[in-house]
Amino acid sequence: MVHVLEEPVRSTNVADVLIGSLGLAGALTIAAFILGGILGAILIGYKRFRAKYDLDPVPDSEALRVTPSSSTP
Repeated sequence: MVHVLEEPVRSTNVADVLIGSLGLAGALTIAAFILGGILGAILIGYKRFRAKYDLDPVPDSEALRVTPSSSTP
């Protein structure tokens, strides 16, 4: 007859939880820095592209024909 013994379950303590949470927070921080850098590079590239080909939109004041008044109340 064979008696199979199960391996003991490893208990989780406070240090394991803290290390896991710091690891997750670190991974999320690194991902945020990378995605922020990519988005920043895209926005800067888009702005330079518009400036290079003179694609700036007409300002709202000119499109709406709003001009400052020369009369003072």
